[in-house]
Amino acid sequence: MKRQPPLDPEGFAAILPVSRETLERLSAWLDLLRRWQSRINLVGASTLRDPWRRHILDCAQLVRYLPPAAQRLVDLGSGAGLPGLVLAILGVPEVHLVESDRRKAAFLLECKGRLGLAGVVVHPVRAEALPPFPADVVTARALAPLPRLLPLAARFAAPHTRFLFLKGREAESELTEALRRWTMTARIHPSLSSGEGRILEIEGLRPREPGRDASDDP
Repeated sequence: MKRQPPLDPEGFAAILPVSRETLERLSAWLDLLRRWQSRINLVGASTLRDPWRRHILDCAQLVRYLPPAAQRLVDLGSGAGLPGLVLAILGVPEVHLVESDRRKAAFLLECKGRLGLAGVVVHPVRAEALPPFPADVVTARALAPLPRLLPLAARFAAPHTRFLFLKGREAESELTEALRRWTMTARIHPSLSSGEGRILEIEGLRPREPGRDASDDP
């Protein structure tokens, strides 16, 4: 298969139209990422050959699935700020970045200050150690398989919460496994950034009653 040429800012904006100011902030985040990458491993080195596709488009595409009135987003295992920081740049008013690695959390704090993202809150703790609070949206990218991810994400659930997880080709099998212990309404969407990528959109998440699994559903 022929490799796609790297995506540039203009190509990104042609796929997901954004303002010039937003494009400049995304570019500034990428500059910070490249500088810090020489000190700590924030992302896979090979992905920086095509960062506008592999990271920015991959995360920014989630805006298409955000609830219209979403105000508070929790991003689990945020790492370099993917996807939470990108979504904050794109306009989500309140974004909580949960990252237990202190060096990565320091990077996120610098991004918050340099990019003027007043609505970003960085939590340098493990997700299970953060006191729970309700969120409109919970996101994660490459944090854990769905059966392990859902107990963490559910700590921030309210009846209206939407969960958006960036996954690969294993999304379907992970969902099948998770349905043994959880009930939910789930949709799987193709990714704009990768032929193998999937976006898992979940609502109505709640644990199954003890002794009841998916085979008992009507």
